[in-house]
Amino acid sequence: MNDGVVSDYVVFPHLGTDATRDGEVVLNRHSTFITRDHDFPPAKARQQAQIYQAMLYAAGVPDEETMQKSPHVGIASVWWEGNPCKSVQLISPLHFRKVGDLGATIKKSIESEGFLGWRYNTIGVSDGITMGNEGKLARMKFSLQSREIIADSIETVTCAQAHDACIVVPGCDKNMPGCVMGIIRHNRPSIVVYGGTQRGGYSKTLARPIDMNTPSEARGAYVLGTLSNWAKDGKYTAEEIITDIEKNSVPGAGACGGMYTANSLATIIETLGLSVPGSSSSPATSPAKHRECSRMGEIIRICMEKNIRPRDLLTRKAFENALTMIMAIGGSTNSVLHVLAMARTAEVDLTIDDFQRVSNKTPFLADMVPSGKHTMEDLFNIGGIPSVMKLLIAAKLLDGSTLTVTGKTLAENVESWPSLPQGQEIIRSIDNPIKPSGHIVILRGNIAPGGAVAKITGKEGLRFEGRARVFDKEHELCTALDQGQIPKDENIVLVVRYEGPKGGPGMPEQLRASGTLIGGGFKNVALITDGRYSGASHGFIVGHVVPEAAAGGPLAAVQDGDVICIDAERNRIDMPHVTDEEIQRRLLSWKPPRLPVRKGTLAKYAHLVSSASDGAVTDAF
Repeated sequence: MNDGVVSDYVVFPHLGTDATRDGEVVLNRHSTFITRDHDFPPAKARQQAQIYQAMLYAAGVPDEETMQKSPHVGIASVWWEGNPCKSVQLISPLHFRKVGDLGATIKKSIESEGFLGWRYNTIGVSDGITMGNEGKLARMKFSLQSREIIADSIETVTCAQAHDACIVVPGCDKNMPGCVMGIIRHNRPSIVVYGGTQRGGYSKTLARPIDMNTPSEARGAYVLGTLSNWAKDGKYTAEEIITDIEKNSVPGAGACGGMYTANSLATIIETLGLSVPGSSSSPATSPAKHRECSRMGEIIRICMEKNIRPRDLLTRKAFENALTMIMAIGGSTNSVLHVLAMARTAEVDLTIDDFQRVSNKTPFLADMVPSGKHTMEDLFNIGGIPSVMKLLIAAKLLDGSTLTVTGKTLAENVESWPSLPQGQEIIRSIDNPIKPSGHIVILRGNIAPGGAVAKITGKEGLRFEGRARVFDKEHELCTALDQGQIPKDENIVLVVRYEGPKGGPGMPEQLRASGTLIGGGFKNVALITDGRYSGASHGFIVGHVVPEAAAGGPLAAVQDGDVICIDAERNRIDMPHVTDEEIQRRLLSWKPPRLPVRKGTLAKYAHLVSSASDGAVTDAF
């Protein structure tokens, strides 16, 4: 009845894969327990089934045969009107243009297979909108914890409503892993359909392409009075430039267009086999994205007939492939946090040290924003992520034998896909990489004995040493930057602490600070934190410091003036002149700060969340 499954997750009674009805394989293995004919032995169960069926008839089930035989497929969209990353999933006016209704296209495709498609949505938080810092009340604190709510809601609806399969449609950073964690938990045949990337923006005042990262960097130049220098002919004022940038950086629907967190996670999910080929690189408003949605009925049928479930795909080999793709394409540091969370949910043994091991042997190939020039749309135009996979499989950097939702292997999926064209400049050849090893570096030392994550593309150098300037929250650093208190004539390591999973709470991203430093032309600073950085951040930055300061980690003992050395070649982050004994002495007088919130969702999150090195999950009991 339940295939002998033993799991830490809830397992409901369901028919086995060998169950047949009228000579055909039964696909409604879960929903049949509440929709089948009146064959429940106890009268009470029979009555419950009749009530459930009455509700379903009212919801639109057309006839008794459909009630008895058709599988129920949930379609979970991470949607709300106020965010272009997510508005693609339902019809929404955006720049006076109607965006296609991906969810409706998916539902139509499901129904064409004779299945019942039930649409529902879960929450979404816009990182771009919450990024504005308002001191201790920064809205960005709600971002990461929304990943857990998304996972909880998908698990809840699928299990409570006895869905037989699930198609999720995420479109922004935390949505991606949140959806994956949800389908791993219920472990029923599932597919991830990425909402798609934005098309690039263009600035008339700067006469060049721009994207969502441009405003944060422009703000740094605006505050420091150098923004007017960005326009080559000098005929525009700073006010005209920043207004132009704000209006034209995000021209329409879709997730942020560079190799930021959403596109990084979409690439990872496709590599894991949970999406169809091309899902991660097709733009949100492209015909390719709508063709993908129109195939979902066919693909979910394959998954149900072959009983392909998320945990069948998420093997150790699949995660090794995902790590390789992160390094090759220059994915976001948030990829580390989210991949660890997905692996932990799938009960696959993966640690931050695996990221370093794979980084050491994987060349960094992609010249993509934020550290490079090109967007995901540019990559789509030369073949997209499947063409990159084809290159890496041929080079034996990816294992092409892993299974995917198509019922085929990764190698079979991309076999007929076009190779990257000769002469393209977005993806370097294997023998001419941007950097011979990956850009993500795992650091340890007396500041971060539990690990820290750095994004080192090579352009920043591989080593930095400077004196600490300590800030207990990001808003304190932002105030200092706005007031011109950070010097440019000496090496400074800016330390932002009490922004970790517990201390934030919520491990907020710090794009405002990192963007201000880049836009302000600071070349003499490094930035370290127990919080996170946006996928759009670049420069000499280190995040995810573990243990975090709020947990009494060594970061809490750093003082202004301490020399800090960051050495990417040795994978070290240390205070070389501060002994372990001195750190312990300082911590003896340290008192844990009072959490800024004591009730509500953030307080629950702070009490449940694990460390960043464990993926910042909330069910690691």
